[in-house]
Amino acid sequence: MRLLIPTMLLLAAGAVNAADAVPHAARLAATCAACHGTNGATVGTALPRIAGQGQDVLLAKLRAFKDGSAQGTIMTQIAKGYTDEQLEQLAAWFAAQSTRR
Repeated sequence: MRLLIPTMLLLAAGAVNAADAVPHAARLAATCAACHGTNGATVGTALPRIAGQGQDVLLAKLRAFKDGSAQGTIMTQIAKGYTDEQLEQLAAWFAAQSTRR
């Protein structure tokens, strides 16, 4: 029993460290992959490739979707689900991604 509790604590700490290994913005961006491709590098669809676009451009578009001034089939609803801070994190994440496939 004395070994069980320290072992459980170490395992729990390892799980927390593994979750920290994936940046929060990457976890947020995972919801975008179905439409925009992995890391925003859309391939073979009419949807825009968002990887490598300017952070300010991406953030402005996300904010426009959120406030309803930009129209999108589903983006207006998706953007409303994020806080302003999360939109900033998403814009920064996709701006930093490679434009290569």
